[in-house]
Amino acid sequence: MSIPDYWLERPPLHWDEGTEQAVDAFLAGEGLDLDALLGKSQLVPWEFLCALAARRRIAFHGTGDPGIERFEPREPVDFAPFGQQRAVFATSDPIWAMFYAIVDRGAHDLTLNNGCLVLDDRAESYYYFSVSRQALGRQPWRTGYLYLLPADTFVEQPGATYAGHPAHVPQLASPVAVEALARLRVEPHDFPFLDRIGGHDDHRLAEYAQAVMSAAPWPD
Repeated sequence: MSIPDYWLERPPLHWDEGTEQAVDAFLAGEGLDLDALLGKSQLVPWEFLCALAARRRIAFHGTGDPGIERFEPREPVDFAPFGQQRAVFATSDPIWAMFYAIVDRGAHDLTLNNGCLVLDDRAESYYYFSVSRQALGRQPWRTGYLYLLPADTFVEQPGATYAGHPAHVPQLASPVAVEALARLRVEPHDFPFLDRIGGHDDHRLAEYAQAVMSAAPWPD
């Protein structure tokens, strides 16, 4: 059974020797200044981060705030049961976290509608991204920051079946505060799906969420 066509498959990863060397340097504690490490090597940020995530379990959190040292638990507005708890929320997928980093919710009146899904039987990652339709034309993007957090206290959202496939959403939650390991500055053009972000009607968020969770077509 195929998943709905609004899900976007992760682009192919190109891990060369430079990527591996940068990952090795970071894991050895020699490249904790990620802005300097990636700027010097001219690596594609999302490819480096995906390579890093394949080597070490890391929790990624995207935001527009460059000055966070300690993340405190909070309870967000979320239609999914896992999100209805007081926790520090993050993801093991850096591309998904990058979306939250580059969307400017401070300067624009908008809502987000997005998701990430891993089909376990295929080992493939899929995404969909949407912002309020009235804001999309204004290109509500910003310079953002991707924080790398130690994953020790995080638990992952339980897996399930999606469109006939064993699958899981790579969302993480920590019930206790977490201090950042490192921070990476990202620009809108660093986000690999910038031209695939769609628009939605704010008053239909619950309808969209229900369609996505049940693998139904996108509501017209």
